[in-house]
Amino acid sequence: QVQMVESGGGLVQPGDSLKLSCTLSGRSLSQYFMAWFRQAPGKEREFVTSISWPGLTATVYADSVKGRFTVSRDFVEKKFFLHMNDLKVEDTGVYICAADRQQSNDSAAWHHWGQGTRVTVSS
Repeated sequence: QVQMVESGGGLVQPGDSLKLSCTLSGRSLSQYFMAWFRQAPGKEREFVTSISWPGLTATVYADSVKGRFTVSRDFVEKKFFLHMNDLKVEDTGVYICAADRQQSNDSAAWHHWGQGTRVTVSS
């Protein structure tokens, strides 16, 4: 069984920065695409960003976070990160990591999920 656990969320003010982490266990997913989604209460789960496995250099960002968020991964430690800068109130939500063998901005295409870490941006 593959398990994914997120951490790093919290309460911040607009303009602040946060670094989220997703740690994998159970088996290696180093050749999988990984992604971050977010979901606010009462809203649909939203694609944020994804990153490829070694040998395929590719990152994808939602328009709403381009220039502010950066995705990265550490294959040795089996961790996946989201660096968030210049946070805005509309970035508030539960951030959830995902992994699969192909990239998509559709949450239904991803088969391995964490439980999420909450990010609240409030002035």
